[in-house]
Amino acid sequence: MKLLEDMIREKGIVKPGNVLKVDSFLNHQMDINLFNEMGKEFKRLFGDRPINKILTIEASGIGIACVAAQYFNVPVVFAKKSESINIDGDVYSTQITSFTHKREYQVIVSKKYLSEEDHVLIIDDFLANGCALQGLIDIVQSAGATVEGIGIAIEKGFQEGGSLIREMNVNLHSLAIVDAMNDETGEITFREDK
Repeated sequence: MKLLEDMIREKGIVKPGNVLKVDSFLNHQMDINLFNEMGKEFKRLFGDRPINKILTIEASGIGIACVAAQYFNVPVVFAKKSESINIDGDVYSTQITSFTHKREYQVIVSKKYLSEEDHVLIIDDFLANGCALQGLIDIVQSAGATVEGIGIAIEKGFQEGGSLIREMNVNLHSLAIVDAMNDETGEITFREDK
């Protein structure tokens, strides 16, 4: 998605350790016009699927998922990162490791909000090592629900996550795939064949 790539080139900051800082428009301060265009693109990519729920993980995926949900006219459920279960009733739970925060989280979704009747689109802001997505897929499968697709704003194509998820035969679309980043020059290269 050219608009997103242009925004990353203009405002993204490459930091040491393969970190792409996009907090001025994506995951701290949010550019709602950009989110709106991403929502339209996710609808174009997944509009032929019988999606009745969008699933994301707190916190940075929530804004994107909510804007996209308007185009699908479906609710958003977000997996909570929790050290102690504070949701009433039974939950689906899995462990994930965050690339950004370099720590493990237990993530939970109440069984009230995900069931075998659900056809789920998973949306998140980043795909790096794929651990968060594997956790969300695990939660959907634990519920007996169907993963209809995964929509990612930014994929780090030079990390293993995209390959791991695609090997699972999941319908994965990333709006921008970063092929390389240079923390000395700030240069960012995008994959042309998404």
